[in-house]
Amino acid sequence: MNLEVVKDYYGKVLKSSKDLKTSACCDGGSVPAHLEALLANVHEEVRAKYYGCGIAIPSALSGCRVLDLGSGSGRDAYLIAQLVGQEGEVVGVDMTDEQLRTAESHIDWHRRQFAYARPNVRFLKGYLEKLDELGLAPASFDVVVSNCVINLCVDKLAVLRGAFDLLKPGGELYFADVYCDRRLSDSVRADPVLYGECLGGALYWNDFLPMAKQAGFLDPRLVTSRPIDIENEAMRAKLGQAKFFSATYRLFKLDGLETACEDYGQAVIYKGTIADQPDAFELDGHHLIERGKVFPVCGNTWRMLADTRFRPHFEFVGDFATHYGIFPGCGTSIPFATASAPAKSGGGGCC
Repeated sequence: MNLEVVKDYYGKVLKSSKDLKTSACCDGGSVPAHLEALLANVHEEVRAKYYGCGIAIPSALSGCRVLDLGSGSGRDAYLIAQLVGQEGEVVGVDMTDEQLRTAESHIDWHRRQFAYARPNVRFLKGYLEKLDELGLAPASFDVVVSNCVINLCVDKLAVLRGAFDLLKPGGELYFADVYCDRRLSDSVRADPVLYGECLGGALYWNDFLPMAKQAGFLDPRLVTSRPIDIENEAMRAKLGQAKFFSATYRLFKLDGLETACEDYGQAVIYKGTIADQPDAFELDGHHLIERGKVFPVCGNTWRMLADTRFRPHFEFVGDFATHYGIFPGCGTSIPFATASAPAKSGGGGCC
């Protein structure tokens, strides 16, 4: 698929989210309560041109430097700008002139709305497959986010590698995207409308996982997922029995992660100090860590909490001195939530 087709679709064909033919790229689910007030501070035009499939805004962002891949009209960038605060920074990257014009035209409006002395958001034109050409310093971002855009990229591995290189050690790629339960045919992937609607470029989930690891993210964690209903009959006919899911993953740039969940007898205790998660911290779909509870974890999960921005919010029990084998409950599971097999959280099990 030619990237010019995607640029044309999002720059000229679509004028607002109302022009989309499916819900794949415009239904991000309900906005969490802690973001509702922040969303009200985002300019109406920016919100009208939002094309996202999930909530790609992680917790504990105060003071962070965040890169938004495929920032579009800037909705998520302006939401995150309020969370990182005046001392943080958000850099948005997009390839579509029309979307960038919308985002950039409201920079000072948002500065005034947030009561900041200076803007903490800027936007760059560029291709996500060529992040190394943007003049951004390697290992200079705490967090990289993306909302329903990587599926539109032709070379997805290049995007993941570029994000890995730009993250600081212990940094995180947190992104929502569209996945499929199978590999799609060439005819589907070549269809410009299906591609523009975030379906033709959807990865088979079992191709994504090794790709993420190849880019350096050794233990991808699924946070949330939901099925996408394709109600457009003409598109449904072209897609056959393929099923699609909106899923949010978090990928950490960490040394020492292992290929399996190994048991070292470790545990963590959540202090309840992350503002939007006072009662329990959700690391991923298998780890809902209640405040004050001794929560057994594998070695990889330990590192995701101890060697990242989350460390101040936890107490840590144990070390890596003794290995007890595979972590109990570690094994293959259904990747995405379905009506018959919903995703589960809680307990001490590993993914």
